[in-house]
Amino acid sequence: MKFLAGIFQILEQTNWPTPKQRWIDFFAILEYTAFFTAIIYAFDFVLRWGMSYLLTQVTLPF
Repeated sequence: MKFLAGIFQILEQTNWPTPKQRWIDFFAILEYTAFFTAIIYAFDFVLRWGMSYLLTQVTLPF
C-alpha cells in the first residue's frame, strides 16, 4: 500500500497548470500542428510534382 500512497503524494505535490496556461498550451499545439501539416503538404506536393515530371518527360533507355 506504500506504492499507492506514494503516487497520491506525488500527485498532491505536482504544480498543475492554470486554466489560462491550459488555453495557451492548447493553441501552441494547434500552431505546431498547422505548421508541420503545411510542411508535410508542401513536401508531398514537390515530391508528387517531381515524380510526375520524371514519369512523363524522361524517356528510359530500355
